[in-house]
Amino acid sequence: MYDHVLVPVDGSDEATHAARRGLELARQFGATVDVLHVVGRKTLRLTETADERRRLRERGERVLDEIEELASELDQPVTTELTEGTPASRIGEYAEERNADLVVIGRQGVTGLGKRLLGGVTEGVLATSDVPVFVVPHGDRTTEDEDADYARVLLPTDGSENATAAARHAATVARTYGSTVHVLNVVDLQASGGLFSAGGLEREFVERLESEGQEAIEEVADEVAGTASGVEVRTAVERTTSFEGAAAGIHEYVTDNDIDLVVMGSHGRSNLQRQVIGSVASTVLRTVDVPVVVVTRPSP
Repeated sequence: MYDHVLVPVDGSDEATHAARRGLELARQFGATVDVLHVVGRKTLRLTETADERRRLRERGERVLDEIEELASELDQPVTTELTEGTPASRIGEYAEERNADLVVIGRQGVTGLGKRLLGGVTEGVLATSDVPVFVVPHGDRTTEDEDADYARVLLPTDGSENATAAARHAATVARTYGSTVHVLNVVDLQASGGLFSAGGLEREFVERLESEGQEAIEEVADEVAGTASGVEVRTAVERTTSFEGAAAGIHEYVTDNDIDLVVMGSHGRSNLQRQVIGSVASTVLRTVDVPVVVVTRPSP
């Protein structure tokens, strides 16, 4: 599934960490890798002299050289490209031009303000890309001295088509890494019962929600098994009463089960615009400290 990986970098520690994870992933899949640095058009407009513009481009070349050196250490060939434009848009365009199967990017870049915030470029790529996006937090539990081991992969589902589309990606990773896939449905009692959800929902109603959740995970579990036979699959339906909804249940499951990677659709049942990342995926990306693959369109 992953034959061509795009790794955008901006010189930040988070981008370099993400690049390492992207290079390791590409090596596992035998994929080719493009490494891209975009000199922002807005930044170029703020320069006053040709010398300042030249220094910006030279900085970009140094960033690419650093990743090329890292790739050499990991024995992963890469192609590098320096370009100009609006970073998020240019990354999406380049991914399409190069027929990339996956974009690997840090959760925040040089302008990131805090661990719990997504970087502006990352958000832009997620909002506009038709290519699945692998978002890597700087604080993931794997050290720089060891390759990532995605032994436990979490696949949340709400029964939507977009969530089901993520199953092929989770199965592909599991087959390559020998992972166990955890398929999870979170029953969001706040969304289902409003202000009275903490104790006011009838037992039969909650049981019906859990039954629907069970059907959703069984469908996705079958999809995983059909894509990668022999992969171990575990299923769970969990309740949450958090005002952060299903994302809180996913976060709790990640922590309690030592999940190494989350694979999920960009939006679920309640999201109407395909190109706007859903609230559940957005909150998960901001709160979990493991990489997240966001599948932005149904797999062909």
